[in-house]
Amino acid sequence: MSNSATDHATIPQTVWAARGRHPGPGAEDVVRRTLERRRESGSIDDFAEPPAPDASPERVFEARWRAGGTVTVRARLTLVPRADRPEGQEWTLVAEAERPWDETWPSPATLFWPEDGPADGADGDWDHHPTVAGPRSGRVNPLPDDDRETRRRLKEAARESWCAHVVVHEAMTPGEQGRLPLARLLPPGLRHRVMEHRAAPQQFRAVNWALKDLGVEVPRGGAVLLPPDPAPGGYDAREHSVRTVFLDGSEPAELVAALRHFLAVPRPMPRGMREALADLRENWTLTTLQEELERQRELVTMYAGALEAMTRSRDLYREAAEQAHQALAALREAPSPAALPQQQRSGARTPAALQQLTRTFERLRFPAKGPRPAPSPDAPSPGAPAGGAGGPGIPDEPDIPEVPGAESADGTDSTGAAQRR
Repeated sequence: MSNSATDHATIPQTVWAARGRHPGPGAEDVVRRTLERRRESGSIDDFAEPPAPDASPERVFEARWRAGGTVTVRARLTLVPRADRPEGQEWTLVAEAERPWDETWPSPATLFWPEDGPADGADGDWDHHPTVAGPRSGRVNPLPDDDRETRRRLKEAARESWCAHVVVHEAMTPGEQGRLPLARLLPPGLRHRVMEHRAAPQQFRAVNWALKDLGVEVPRGGAVLLPPDPAPGGYDAREHSVRTVFLDGSEPAELVAALRHFLAVPRPMPRGMREALADLRENWTLTTLQEELERQRELVTMYAGALEAMTRSRDLYREAAEQAHQALAALREAPSPAALPQQQRSGARTPAALQQLTRTFERLRFPAKGPRPAPSPDAPSPGAPAGGAGGPGIPDEPDIPEVPGAESADGTDSTGAAQRR
């Protein structure tokens, strides 16, 4: 048995849910005729048959009534053809009331399906277990004689079940009253939510061997409720065991108390129930004028909120766009690099490597000139003519050391001057 719930949503106490199988043909006709009779008798206020989705084999029926004369109940039944057989349909039924479900209210199943009786004939053959062959709700279901078959049936019945499965052991062979199903002694709201499995007196050991995997056992002459799969946290199987069940036609008070406690425990929704409940709430079509008006008001409120949110977003985008335009305009009005002074631009753009090269050449030029020698006593005054090697009136040219690559005053280097000489 799995202890982890795949769906953590619990079953609301306002919900009554069941599922089953109709083995014969024409299940939708049976439901339609039954709902028409219930509407004529006043058991329900109205019913509808919404159109199914395109290319869908499903058939959907909706009904509403007032439980106890004041509490509105909405219910939705869905018929789905069985894939493995040409005839027969599986059905799911979900009903939701305006307040927690009262066990004294009528069973929703008896409002969509005909009640058990000789007059119903084949129309009353609708309460089979949806997946396990043999068991039916509201009936006594004897366990098979084969031990392995008993084990398989109980395990499959408990897996993802929408109803409560109770195993009753007969301490001795009961009389005529004891052979009747216990479901007829249950309150109307509990009927069709319970499936009874009956073990004969000689099957006591075999049935407890079959229940071993589920972690429970049935007392001799008593009853036990199979734990749900998946089981809720903190589930105690001992609270759902009854020591003695008298099969004499009297009301099984202890069993009824255990069933109430079992159905009141917050349990995870089994597979398929969450989708069925969502269809009931979201795709409901059988509305009154007041409900339709209230629905339209809710839509108006929702659309008004959406429009207000869009307006706020538009204002925010507009403000952001204005700020972006202001920033762009300020950037365009800022002075560009072309408007700066020429000297500043050239100085700013002079590479550091070029400046270093210029300083290097300057250091090479100044040492080339050297200090002038002091005049000798024999030398004439600067203004007097004197002869020399350079000719009359022309002073001798001082010896200037030649520096390779150094530039002379007239723009030529010393190497070029020597070559011209």
